[in-house]
Amino acid sequence: VQLAESGGGLVQAGGSLSLSCAATGRTSDLSYVAWFRQTPGEERAFLAATSWRGTWTNYLESVQGRFTISRDNAKNTVYLQMNNLTPEDTADYYCAAGRRFIRSPNWEYWGQGTQVTVSS
Repeated sequence: VQLAESGGGLVQAGGSLSLSCAATGRTSDLSYVAWFRQTPGEERAFLAATSWRGTWTNYLESVQGRFTISRDNAKNTVYLQMNNLTPEDTADYYCAAGRRFIRSPNWEYWGQGTQVTVSS
């Protein structure tokens, strides 16, 4: 499975961004897809996850209500809608996929990441 993120960029505080994660390859192997983010010197931190089928989702409590994960199986793409962004959201954002859900960054497949910068 290959994952490719897109949609990052520069946004002002209070603005919104929508990230995309396109999956190719043996997507039938997938059970979950998640979004993480990472800042320099820190471990990748879990943000949100969705099942590859069905309606299950899971969020880091501090972003729930501000970030929304969604999925379009016809396009093999998972999205992360981020609203009311603050400079503290500045990070590299990664999508991850695999057969099991876990909040630690021990996932089977990773994208290359997309950078999000929020200016004050």
